[in-house]
Amino acid sequence: MSKKKKILLHVAGCIIYLIWNLVPSIYEPDLTASMVFNVTFTLVRIIQFYFCYLLIFPFFLDWKNIPKTVFAIFLGLSIFIFLRYFIEQFTFSRLFGFQNYGKHFSSSFYLVSNIFYGFSGVFFTIAIYSTEKALNREKENAILRQEATKAELAFLKSQINPHFLYNTLNYIYSLALPVSEQLASAIIRLSSLMRYTLQESEDGKVLLTKEIEYIESYIELFKMRFAPNFYVDFKIYGTIDQQKIAVLLLIPFVENAFKHGVVNDQEKPVTIHLTVNGNKLTFELKNYINQQQKDQSSGIGLNNIKKRLDLIYPSQYHLTIQNDEKFYQCLLQITLD
Repeated sequence: MSKKKKILLHVAGCIIYLIWNLVPSIYEPDLTASMVFNVTFTLVRIIQFYFCYLLIFPFFLDWKNIPKTVFAIFLGLSIFIFLRYFIEQFTFSRLFGFQNYGKHFSSSFYLVSNIFYGFSGVFFTIAIYSTEKALNREKENAILRQEATKAELAFLKSQINPHFLYNTLNYIYSLALPVSEQLASAIIRLSSLMRYTLQESEDGKVLLTKEIEYIESYIELFKMRFAPNFYVDFKIYGTIDQQKIAVLLLIPFVENAFKHGVVNDQEKPVTIHLTVNGNKLTFELKNYINQQQKDQSSGIGLNNIKKRLDLIYPSQYHLTIQNDEKFYQCLLQITLD
């Protein structure tokens, strides 16, 4: 639903609610007073609704956190009681000489009466807010499932018999070994990269050690290509045990740094630091941007990586990317399964 349609729907709902509350006033003996107080009651209800809907519930309504939810309900109830007292009791009494609850009503009666009306307004807002949130979540999940299907189809289409290529590389390695040890080493590393991409698992995840080995082989291949002017600072901190990670999740950041960054300046090395603390992984990459780089493509897809993170690690990751056209930095934090 577009923003304009949503606003019109809310306006229409407020008007219908106002008319609904004014109809009973026709049958009251004091028509004017009844209509005035029904208008103020409706106005307070509408203010309470949007106060909760826009300001309170997005930050405090969380059924997994009962104290925060109770606090949200308390705020919604308080705004109703306060506004109704301020308008109908305090303001009307001083401006017009009358009030909704006369002096013969006790404070306890006023409080109990407005708690009842206030609670009904709060729970009505909770129902509307929760329903809309659930629909939006379902819509987002449908979009993510659709994107996942598209990505899977794109991957299948991009495969050019990888097993054939892997076997062919091994054959070329056997031919290259007598000719050049360096060439043979490059081929065997490329072969190991190919073998890693062919790995399959039920959940699409591999041991973190395997992902790290892949990154190291990738770096070594580039080092062969650009040596001796190739400067990359790749360090690993923490204890790596049996943690698992989604396959090929980290390499696009490295590929992007090598493709668009400065790799041949000793004073400006590409820094890649991976820190593991239990099931908490922090991956930090920094590089200077190569101003002579003509290729403006985005590597194998940082946008696709964000989509994969949303699919595989929903609410379990934080990704920050900074790019000022001179310096690029990304920080990825993941809670591994």
